[in-house]
Amino acid sequence: MKLNTNSNSYIIIYSAILVVIVAFLLAFVYKALKPMQDRNVELDRKIQVLYSLNIRNLDGAEAEAKYKEVIEEESDFMGNELLIAEIDGETLMVYGMKGMGLWGGISGYMSVRLDPEKGGFSVYGAYFNHESETAGLGAEIKDSQEWQEKFIGKRIFDEDCKHVVLSVVKKVEDPECQVDCVTGATLTSNGVDEMIKKTFGLWTGEYDLDMDESELKYQFLKSVLSGSDISDAELKKMIKVKKVEKE
Repeated sequence: MKLNTNSNSYIIIYSAILVVIVAFLLAFVYKALKPMQDRNVELDRKIQVLYSLNIRNLDGAEAEAKYKEVIEEESDFMGNELLIAEIDGETLMVYGMKGMGLWGGISGYMSVRLDPEKGGFSVYGAYFNHESETAGLGAEIKDSQEWQEKFIGKRIFDEDCKHVVLSVVKKVEDPECQVDCVTGATLTSNGVDEMIKKTFGLWTGEYDLDMDESELKYQFLKSVLSGSDISDAELKKMIKVKKVEKE
């Protein structure tokens, strides 16, 4: 019996078979490529972490090896990525950050060093990323290494570690803790500023942690810096252990 290729039933059956075949092929390709995609995403994350440690211009294999060499520990604290690194005998903390820019999400990593002269801690290095900021403007938070390097050496907390003072501003009045915003990208710069405040505000209690005691912060930092020569009393003085008040 000759098929009527113009009939509605033939067209529906043919289309259904074609859709199933295409769906199967797409699923197969996705499954086959997913491990490679996951590896690329993970490699990109490691490269961003290294950028925040001022380690750049490495290819994939070199970045993998360097990451394994300098990163001592990876953990999650209150939903934020936190890594411990050691470079030239110095212990550093690398904080993962997430926020919102003008057109979409922004993210980044900031490495921190112990610096009693600057309220306990200062910025060792920084790297920022974005999903869809405007090229030449907001995208400069990612594309401009020069702008990222402006954060190096900036103090993060006030002398009592009660407030985050590191900020991105239109006009720098305190160069010890402030960085110029990206020209023509005020809203994106504000997003970076807010992202920084939220990330480090977890440690000062400026953002509600739903925790009874900030003693947890002290114990955590003490364990992180256990290899340093800072005394217990000095560490307590830096972070001013206190009860977190609920609103």
